[in-house]
Amino acid sequence: MLIETLELKNFRNYEQARFDFHKGTNILYGDNAQGKTNVLEALEVCATTRTHRGSRDAEMIRFGQEEAHLRLFYRKRDIPHKIDTHLRRIGKKGAAIDGSSVRRAAEVYGQIHLVSFFPEDMGIIKNSPKERRRFLDSQLCQLERVYVAQLAEYNKALMQRNALLKDTRFGEKADAMLDVWDEQLLRLGSSLIDQRRRFLEELDILVKEIHRELTEGKEEIILKYEPNVTAEDFARQLYQNRERDLRLKQSSTGPHRDDFQVIVNGNDLRHYGSQGQQRSAALSLKLSEIDLVKERTHDMPVLLLDDVLSELDGSRQKKLLESIEKTQTFLTCTGMDELIGHQFQVDRVFHIEDGKIKEDS
Repeated sequence: MLIETLELKNFRNYEQARFDFHKGTNILYGDNAQGKTNVLEALEVCATTRTHRGSRDAEMIRFGQEEAHLRLFYRKRDIPHKIDTHLRRIGKKGAAIDGSSVRRAAEVYGQIHLVSFFPEDMGIIKNSPKERRRFLDSQLCQLERVYVAQLAEYNKALMQRNALLKDTRFGEKADAMLDVWDEQLLRLGSSLIDQRRRFLEELDILVKEIHRELTEGKEEIILKYEPNVTAEDFARQLYQNRERDLRLKQSSTGPHRDDFQVIVNGNDLRHYGSQGQQRSAALSLKLSEIDLVKERTHDMPVLLLDDVLSELDGSRQKKLLESIEKTQTFLTCTGMDELIGHQFQVDRVFHIEDGKIKEDS
C-alpha cells in the first residue's frame, strides 16, 4: 500500500494544494492551527468517507465556498488507483474510485488501510465506552466490508426504533411496530456482536507480546469483550426490556452499548491504573492494529501520527518509532527539533503555514 499524491481544493483552510508523498516517513510540521492535522483528516476522508473528528461535510469546506474536492492517488499491490471525493455544503458527498461513482461507503472502505494515532486516542482506555466502540468500528470497517453495511443498517434501525419509542401517538400499535424494528436489530446486531468478539480475540493475541516488550516484561495485558448482550440471548433480552424501553424512550439492549475491558496485571485500567499504564496500553493497542492489518490483508497499512510524540515518554516514543520503519507514515509535529535524537529515517518534510505548503526536502 502506497499513497503517492493528495490534491486538495477548498478543503478546510486549503484553497489549493498538492502533496507528493514519499513511500517512507513524511513529516508535516508547523505551528498549531496551520493545517497539519487537516492533511491527515483529508486522507481519512478519502479512505473511509469520514473523519475521527466526527465533522460534518459542511464543516470541512473552506469558509465562503460551497464545495470541496479531494483527489488521492495511490498504489495497491503496485497497481495505480485514484479516489475522488466531492464535499457539498448542501447535499450528500460524492465519491468515485478510478472514475466510477460510488453508491455506498462500504465500497470505499478497505481500498486503503489506515492506522491512525491522535492525541485523543491516549484516552481510549479511561474515556467512555463510546470511544472504545469507535475504536472497534473504525478498524473493523476497514477489514470487513460487510461490517460497514451492517453497522450502517443497524444504526438506521436503532434510530427508527428510538423514534418510535418516543412517539406517543401509536399507543397499543407500538408493540406491533416495534416487532418490525426488533427483527432488524436482532439480525444485524447478532452479526456485529460476533465480528467484534472475533476481532478482539485476534487483537488480544497480538497485543500481549507487544505490551510485554513495551513494558520490558513487567506488565501482562488482556483484552476482554464486554458485550451488552450475547448474540444467543439478544432476542430474549430485547423483548424482556421492551416495557422499560417504552418508559425510558430509548433502546437499552444491543451492541450500541458494548464495551471491552483492558486488564493489566489483573486490574481493569478503565477504573484502576496509572496514567502511564493507560498510555502504554493505548500505544500497545495501536501497534497491534498495525500487525493485525498486515495479517488480515497481507499488505502494509498507512500510519497517521498526529502530534503524538509529545504525548509519550522516551521509551514509548522509541517503541512507536521502531514500528514505522517499513510502514508509510505521516507524522505531524510543531517543529523539527522534536525529532532530534530519534534514530529513524525522515524521507520528506513539508512545512505548513496557514494552509500553504513548502517542501523543505
